[in-house]
Amino acid sequence: MKRKLISAIGVAAMMVSIAACGGDDGDDGKKAGADGYAGQTLTVWVMDGSSPDQWQKDVAAAFEKKTKAKVKFEVQQWNGIQQKLTTALSEENPPDVFEIGNTQTPAYAKTGGLAELADLKSEIGADWTESLNNSSVFEGKQYAAPWYFANRVVLYNKSVWAEAGIKDTPKTRDEFYADLKKIGEKTDAEPIYLPGQNWYHFVGLTIGEGAELVKKDGDKYVSNLDDPKVAAAMETYKKFQALSKAPKDKDEATPQQGEVFGKGNVGAFIGMGWEAGIAIEANPKIEKEIGYFTIPGATADKPEGVFLGGSNLAVAAGSKKQELAKEFLRIALSDEFEGQLAKENGVIPNKEALQSNLEGNAVAEAAAPAAAGGGTTPLIAEWAAVENAPNPIKTYMTAVLNGKTPAQAAAQVEDEFNKRLSQQQ
Repeated sequence: MKRKLISAIGVAAMMVSIAACGGDDGDDGKKAGADGYAGQTLTVWVMDGSSPDQWQKDVAAAFEKKTKAKVKFEVQQWNGIQQKLTTALSEENPPDVFEIGNTQTPAYAKTGGLAELADLKSEIGADWTESLNNSSVFEGKQYAAPWYFANRVVLYNKSVWAEAGIKDTPKTRDEFYADLKKIGEKTDAEPIYLPGQNWYHFVGLTIGEGAELVKKDGDKYVSNLDDPKVAAAMETYKKFQALSKAPKDKDEATPQQGEVFGKGNVGAFIGMGWEAGIAIEANPKIEKEIGYFTIPGATADKPEGVFLGGSNLAVAAGSKKQELAKEFLRIALSDEFEGQLAKENGVIPNKEALQSNLEGNAVAEAAAPAAAGGGTTPLIAEWAAVENAPNPIKTYMTAVLNGKTPAQAAAQVEDEFNKRLSQQQ
């Protein structure tokens, strides 16, 4: 999968309100007698890199065979998509079906741009993985359908681990830490490259602790960084970060951690699978040394919590072809085509039963076990502003790593965090 896809799918953006048109059950959305939807064309927006050409061709052929209608895929760029989609959904003829980032979905649902899909969920979504479907639900209603996902794994240098005498990959958090310590003691390599502001990994740790980053205070959301469970996640992060020489006030892209790893003197880092490509570009010789494993959790039977980046498919509330759009979703999300997408793009499918399609893809096989226990940033429309630079969660992390207690660091950013949560959407 293209790097620009994965780097964008977890990013929520500020949005303006959508003056979406209401649904229309007019003639455009009804079957045309024995020929079904003959003569109609459904417009589907997909993001650059999300669906292979062959997948599009196969889905279009199955769609036309079933409905007698055609589908027109329009590939969109991630850069500027929020504003473009916001504008499109307010116009008379929006795209009928469109891909939407999972953390972006609540904001669009709140503003009325998405059609409800409860009937579709009942019909084809009974076995969608709950953690993957959560982002499609807003205030108890189904506004989208889960499509594909990805999460972080441990990328490690096999030669460094072998030099330290480590024969197997760790299965628990304690084993992982012990292995990294051994690398530090028995080799000249940096055990792990973990910058102080790899905040999506920190979000994963909070998910593993069962923590929430926000809480309800009356009718508004406020910071929950002072929760002891959040503090426990940060203490875990701090313990591992102490084994790293990475800066405490930078994130994984400053510098690119893949480039640091590519130099060959780092035992491991926590990142997306595509970051291996950055390492290989920096040093082609390292390709044969790169291995992957699931981020270990507190116990061997449960992987570490992870942030799930991904995309949902939604139907525009203003589409005049909502029934035809649902026919498309029935096909695109079927086991056949969901499985095909997983196999061709190496992404986690929307149900666990389809993970067999990932066999042979080392990154995907390492990522998949953690998906069921993964999660996202808070699925509220108010969250979007929190991620804008300077991200207060990054500020919190650096403060703890520089010596403040989690409680002190939480208090330091609380006002800014709450200010952002109170901004009008």
